[in-house]
Amino acid sequence: MTVTTQGTEGATRTYEVRTYGCQMNVHDSERLSGLLEDAGYVRAPEGETADVVVFNTCAVRENADNRLYGNLGHLRPIKLAREGMQIAVGGCLAQKDQGEIVRRAPWVDVVFGTHNIGSLPVLLERARIAEEAQVEIKESLETFPSTLPTKRESAYAAWVAISVGCNNTCTFCIVPSLRGKEKDRRPGDILNEIRTLVDQGVLEITLLGQNVNTYGVEFGDRLAFGKLLRACGDVQGLERVRFTSPHPAAFTDDVIAAMAETPNVMHQLHMPLQSGSDRMLKAMRRSYRSDRYLGIIERVRAAMPDAAISTDIIVGFPGETEDDFQQTLDVVRRSRFANAFTFQYSIRPGTPAATMDGQVPKVVVQERYERLVALQEEIAWEENKKQTGRTLEVLIAEGEGRKDDATHRLSGRAPDNRLVHLAAVDARPGDMVTVEVTYAAPHHLVADKVLSVRRTRAGDAWESRQGRPRSGQPVNESVNTVSLGMPTIGRPAPAPEPAAACAAPAPLTT
Repeated sequence: MTVTTQGTEGATRTYEVRTYGCQMNVHDSERLSGLLEDAGYVRAPEGETADVVVFNTCAVRENADNRLYGNLGHLRPIKLAREGMQIAVGGCLAQKDQGEIVRRAPWVDVVFGTHNIGSLPVLLERARIAEEAQVEIKESLETFPSTLPTKRESAYAAWVAISVGCNNTCTFCIVPSLRGKEKDRRPGDILNEIRTLVDQGVLEITLLGQNVNTYGVEFGDRLAFGKLLRACGDVQGLERVRFTSPHPAAFTDDVIAAMAETPNVMHQLHMPLQSGSDRMLKAMRRSYRSDRYLGIIERVRAAMPDAAISTDIIVGFPGETEDDFQQTLDVVRRSRFANAFTFQYSIRPGTPAATMDGQVPKVVVQERYERLVALQEEIAWEENKKQTGRTLEVLIAEGEGRKDDATHRLSGRAPDNRLVHLAAVDARPGDMVTVEVTYAAPHHLVADKVLSVRRTRAGDAWESRQGRPRSGQPVNESVNTVSLGMPTIGRPAPAPEPAAACAAPAPLTT
């Protein structure tokens, strides 16, 4: 079918994608944007209502459906007053609710699932011609989504999916039923995508999967993930490699060795704990126990003493007692996490945990949550204080520091992914700035002492996206370091506000 993208007066139709949930959804939204632009749509200018609004939904977050239907209700009068406007809903909630979305919000034009995001442009055209809603939900993946056009949000950092789906059966998680069983990409396809991204200026990639360290299950190689990390080390121009998320039950020592021995693999690990109580882990159907989890952390730190480790923790899972919660606090104290994403358990319809006995009262969950957050903040601050005086190379980012305009600072990420706010210098997103840490807070570092700036091809790529001429200075990103005398003040343009979402992207649920 030929897709028409001309408006009623011949103007090209505009689009907006609103993203909810985890990094996999963020990356899927890049694909949705790529598909729409490949079909001739253009992104709507900031502040303007688009001709096509796409919601890429999450079913994991609490009250995800309420947020979606609230936003759909807000758009209804706008759609009624705007001839030709279309609304599409995709992602995990669409996969779960399917036809229910059109029943509750009959002004929605298209509903599509997690397995057929590539159908969006055609479904929009069908809805326009038929003048009725199009609902298409596939029960299994037809094409690996990385083959689809992608409009990357960043010029210097990129997500690279190595697998989709999950073979685990955690009782609190609905993801496997919505994303399906694990499907792995071939290593050669992944590495080809990475090389292409590097050729375009990207210098940091994050390998994505619901459970990255079971990668290879489809082609029978249990050591495939460690091999993939090592292969990333051979990609010229690729400076930083990260991954999310591994599952403690499948974590093997060859991955620790690959992290420690591959120079461009960062010493950063996000590994979900969920609970420190073995009784709760069993009820969650998590196939590891606290001793195994702590053993992995011990081996990681023995191989990489500077490793920053972060985690996910659920408070108030059905049946959790005060003793269970104290065991979680004990594991947190022993683990010394640099950061933790902490969640209050809430019922997710469709999961086994939703009907379990022993649902913990909200007031108890809130009180435990506050104690956990207070402990983790104390630990994170102590760990960050250890960074004071260290010299770090920071990858300048856009949109990381919300107060940068007021404080006249730049912001970026250290190799271990800690957020660093630094004195403003003439550097672009994608450039590398070497700094000395002068102050530590629980959630970020401050570096008022800037030692050098290294202009990179990634910075050139960012500058090119802004429509600015590149600097006439030749770039050799591997060796070109510019020493600073009196730094000049030069702040990159502020990042645009992100599309409306229920929350900032959280790590994948594993």
